[in-house]
Amino acid sequence: MAPNEMDPTFLALPYERLAQVALERARDFGVSHADFRFERNRHQYFSVRDGALEGAQDAEDLGFAVRVILDGAWGFASGVALTESEAVTVAETAVTVARVAAKMTSRRVELAPEPVHQDATWISSYDVDPLDVPLAVKTGLFAGWTRELLAAEGVDHATGSLQQVHENKYYADLGGSSITQQRVRLEPHLEVHGTDPTTGAFDSMRTIAPPVGRGWEYLAGDFFDFDAERAELPALLREKLAAPSVQAGVYDLVIHPSNLWLTIHESVGHATELDRALGYEANYAGTSFATYDKLGTLAYGSPVMHVTGDRTTEHGLSTVGYDDEGVEAQSWDIVRDGILVGYQLDREMAHTYGAELNGGRSNGCAYADSPGHVPIQRMANVSLQPAADGPDTEGLISRVDRGIYVVGDKSWSIDMQRYNFQFTGQRFYRIEDGQLRGQLRDVAYQATTTDFWGSMEAVGGPQTYELGGAFNCGKAQPGQVASVSHGAPSALFRDVRILNTTEEGTVR
Repeated sequence: MAPNEMDPTFLALPYERLAQVALERARDFGVSHADFRFERNRHQYFSVRDGALEGAQDAEDLGFAVRVILDGAWGFASGVALTESEAVTVAETAVTVARVAAKMTSRRVELAPEPVHQDATWISSYDVDPLDVPLAVKTGLFAGWTRELLAAEGVDHATGSLQQVHENKYYADLGGSSITQQRVRLEPHLEVHGTDPTTGAFDSMRTIAPPVGRGWEYLAGDFFDFDAERAELPALLREKLAAPSVQAGVYDLVIHPSNLWLTIHESVGHATELDRALGYEANYAGTSFATYDKLGTLAYGSPVMHVTGDRTTEHGLSTVGYDDEGVEAQSWDIVRDGILVGYQLDREMAHTYGAELNGGRSNGCAYADSPGHVPIQRMANVSLQPAADGPDTEGLISRVDRGIYVVGDKSWSIDMQRYNFQFTGQRFYRIEDGQLRGQLRDVAYQATTTDFWGSMEAVGGPQTYELGGAFNCGKAQPGQVASVSHGAPSALFRDVRILNTTEEGTVR
């Protein structure tokens, strides 16, 4: 299949006819809204260890769903049999669900308007569909990498894996929109493990290569220098194992985008999902300290903090042409000059809050991870913007007399209101008098969201900006998983509390 060409095997599926049948049947019941979503999601994953394949698996999720609004209530149903009779049955079931729900619904469901997007097509930006590459080629590459790493001094084990997704969707509604989309994404993993024979300490060092909305060309090194980083991993691990343990206290931090993306995800991305802020996710995913009454007044961070929500970022994991409610992808401000000015919302929330937030429209944040799940409000690519004339990372480090430089993500913890948190990383470097002085171990930084972002003194320039992200953001009941990217420049934070994780974990 040529790049930027819709997969012909998907185009051959009968989604248009099924949509027509399902929507017409829903119309028979006098619904105020009906939409049809047809999906085929293909996944491939494999893992290797010490030069040998551990396992590989392929999966495909194929089916369709009908969603209606009747008597002011939602109804939803899905099916997997690609027949017209099944389309009728699914539509009728969705109507039945809405009738039952209407008796228990105290607030009528209404949707913000959206322009009609008829016969729209969108394909993500990539060169080579990773699922078109033979599995033996892919596993051979990663097995070779881990075999090479295993031969390096100080490496006891080397592991690698690759998660790949090819997603096709077709959306249609009674308003006249019809949209076909295709996107690919992949997540590489490469890690070395070792021990210090003198202390018995065990640790690992992992690649900081982020998951991306790209194709197989990403692994060729055109966009991330896998060769250079792979060559460094053993030495970085040896240095980490021999590094001194950090002394707990207050330090200035310079944080690289490979770490900062996760702090953005947890403390800004989730906190500004409007369903959380309104309390709709309290039973499972939590709420948010950034409640709607604070819009326009909450000092989220320092004046250099500018965060956007964006569904259009090239190669972003949350990038689409249109969301799962037929809303065209957009970009908007969430935090501007340090003040909370926006949220992420879908069409139902936009009906009530959209006039103040987005000119009366949804900003395109509805997504379902499979045809069997109802679309919910999900995260856009939420990113911290660089300063147009900001310094490079070395320039930020040069401003620090006593501090720590943080690279790569690892573990994290944050409360259900997205306010109190602590984060660790892959590697930490001591900064003295504006210079890096070797690695430290056992480091975690701890703060409240507003204190942390309020302590941000400077952000780097565009030359420091990188996209990080995750494949595994969970939310909702039944649980759904979504992929999302977060861009960030390097940034300087003053007077952040640093914990020694070993001391904190000691039973007294």
